[in-house]
Amino acid sequence: MGSGKTALVASLCRLLADDVSLVVVTNDIFTTEDAEALRRMGVLADDRIVPVETGCCPHTAIRDDISANLDAIEELEARHAPVELTLLESGGDNLTAIFSRALVDAQIFVIDVAGGDKVPRKGGPGVTTADLLVINKTDLAPLVGADLAVMDRDARARRGELPIEFTSLVSLDGAANVAAWVRSRLTAWSIDPSRR
Repeated sequence: MGSGKTALVASLCRLLADDVSLVVVTNDIFTTEDAEALRRMGVLADDRIVPVETGCCPHTAIRDDISANLDAIEELEARHAPVELTLLESGGDNLTAIFSRALVDAQIFVIDVAGGDKVPRKGGPGVTTADLLVINKTDLAPLVGADLAVMDRDARARRGELPIEFTSLVSLDGAANVAAWVRSRLTAWSIDPSRR
């Protein structure tokens, strides 16, 4: 069971697709599982979701050799122009997984409470530098003995002023604050594209 990246993408699609033109690219090593899951959920038209089979660690394809993702994004955005938002999901749970800034304008990094309240304290570039840190599955905290206050304290110590959102995606509006953050970024970029 992962941290909830695909579930978060699905929730964002549901919350934003009515008034934002968006597409999704997913990354897996040898399968198209995440893209197929999103298609089964019906969160977007099938042709707005494209999988990239990286053939290697997905983190390589978002950081070191981003060409396959750039090609997928370019094709999707051309087919559905104008696209206001492209969501790019990378598989795997790894505190070092960061996106190349040549590939994304903003990174949302997702961790979950099932790993224990020590995870934010461990840091790593995903936790410390992502534009938004999402701590997901808060509903599981009592079941795994995770203290959300400790996670909040440690994440803030690692991130300074960078934002943090706590989510439980089992509820329909569980990603509402993340969607609001995305909307605020879109608004800022539309007013001043240099802020990307």
